[in-house]
Amino acid sequence: MERISIAAEKRERSGKGVARSLRRDGKIPAVLYREGRSQSIQLGRKDLVRLVNAATAEQIMFDLQFADGERKLALLKDFQVDPIRGELLHTDFFEVSLTEKVKVTIHVTTEGEPIGVKRDGGMMQQVLREVEVECLPDNIPGKIRLDISKLEIGQSIHVSDLTFGEGVKVISDPHEVIVTVVTAVVEAAPVAEAAVEAAPAEPEVVKKGKKEEEGAEKAEKKEK
Repeated sequence: MERISIAAEKRERSGKGVARSLRRDGKIPAVLYREGRSQSIQLGRKDLVRLVNAATAEQIMFDLQFADGERKLALLKDFQVDPIRGELLHTDFFEVSLTEKVKVTIHVTTEGEPIGVKRDGGMMQQVLREVEVECLPDNIPGKIRLDISKLEIGQSIHVSDLTFGEGVKVISDPHEVIVTVVTAVVEAAPVAEAAVEAAPAEPEVVKKGKKEEEGAEKAEKKEK
């Protein structure tokens, strides 16, 4: 698992006004969690934005380095982005120890084009995009890469098909489907659908015509 160092500062003040002031100064407010406790911190926007973007696709361990010489290892827990401007507003980290196991979700990416799609015209569906595991921080896989090029129509890859290094325990349901290839659905032509809908109306017209003929015959008999 990749480990990246980044400068961090502890802060005592909090609140919306403080957060806005920090962002104007090129910093991002953050919170570091550990066993029910929390520490307010701040980090430089430029470096943090780059690392958060990378961490959304692959697990990264942050080596937070403080000015007083203290260092803490942490994983990205959550982050907030302005919905209109797309700017990073806030981040949450949770501190980890190299001697304590943690539960994390690992991103699943696919490589290649299934033969069932390329040759047979099927459709690939990725049902699961994250898998939860438990292990020591140093054993956390960065991401899961699946080669799906050999999948044919009707074939799937399940959680149970994944292999990890020693010390990594899979928490997700082993029966869950990650990727599958299915037959492409072909929609019926609009003209055919119209013909099917119109078909039931014909017997009603015929029935009505017979009633009119019977009525005419009875009228002729009365006149006679």
